[in-house]
Amino acid sequence: MPAESLVAHAQGAMLLTLLVSAPILLVTAVVGLFVGAFQSTTQIQDPSVSHLPKMLAGGLTLVLAGPWIGHQIAELATRMLLTAAAH
Repeated sequence: MPAESLVAHAQGAMLLTLLVSAPILLVTAVVGLFVGAFQSTTQIQDPSVSHLPKMLAGGLTLVLAGPWIGHQIAELATRMLLTAAAH
């Protein structure tokens, strides 16, 4: 397999990693922003108040986006295996 092909596949895999992790990261960042604003408004400084909503939002996002994430990763694996079999 040529080096250019390996580099292209590695770039595609890294882009896919960014793409599938973006929804969870964005949701937890937005929830963290709202929780931080709530904490500063109410002056509640308990760490569990900030972690629990972010964990729940991240878990819910993972449940909702999980099938799409799995499909994207399966497509990448299929492309990689077909490419490897062709060379």
